[in-house]
Amino acid sequence: MHHFPPRRIVCLTEETVETLYLLGEQDRIVGVSGYAVRPPQVRREKPRVSAFISADIPKILALAPDLVLAFSDLQAGIVADLARAGVAVHVFNQRDIAGILAMIRTLGALVGMAERADRLADSYRQRLAKVASVIRLAPKPRVYFEEWDDPLISGIGWVSELMEIAGGEDILPQLRFQQAAKGRIILPEAVRDASPDVILASWCGRKVVPNRIRKRPGWHEIPAVRNDRIVEIKSSVILQPGPAALTDGLDAIVAALWPEAETS
Repeated sequence: MHHFPPRRIVCLTEETVETLYLLGEQDRIVGVSGYAVRPPQVRREKPRVSAFISADIPKILALAPDLVLAFSDLQAGIVADLARAGVAVHVFNQRDIAGILAMIRTLGALVGMAERADRLADSYRQRLAKVASVIRLAPKPRVYFEEWDDPLISGIGWVSELMEIAGGEDILPQLRFQQAAKGRIILPEAVRDASPDVILASWCGRKVVPNRIRKRPGWHEIPAVRNDRIVEIKSSVILQPGPAALTDGLDAIVAALWPEAETS
């Protein structure tokens, strides 16, 4: 059952799915997270075996995987169950852009495609440098990113970095070093006092309701609310630490911060 490269891979989050497709190694995938929507054909081609913090262990075992790819402390319970059942598991834990690029290279190495993965990671690094080098007018827009609305959760490492690459300034930069979501819970007053120019929101798979954001006590005086600059970014392009965030996610942030800039 132990092959190199592994022939039967189960991906419990979406960024490893997208990376394997980009490496041309999608035929190795035998099961995916229910959230995997990139590339679009994945929904037709691959059986779904898990949500984010729950998985159908018997269904995964029935697929006889020789490698399961998981992500973070939130999947530790699933990982323990699989490890006890004798399955090989790799748990990624990337939280910033350097970590995303390392994940791509590591995954490439795991499937015998190291060189191709290195090229892919390098192409993203160049793309990020190119976006960062665009000369934009001062002052930088001050940005608040909201990952959840009740309680307010902000400050994912890679999102904070992408906002800066896009030419914005994160109003809560100190949160990016907090791994766990509970370390990133903030009080509404903190956002009100920081008075961001732009509010970006992605409520983890739920539709953002700008009106609920506007109606928070004292928020009517925030420039982003006054100037109607509350922008939803789809979870599938920003909340997964993988290729999506570095491409469509970054592009969505740039478009939200610089709406008047002509699109190249």
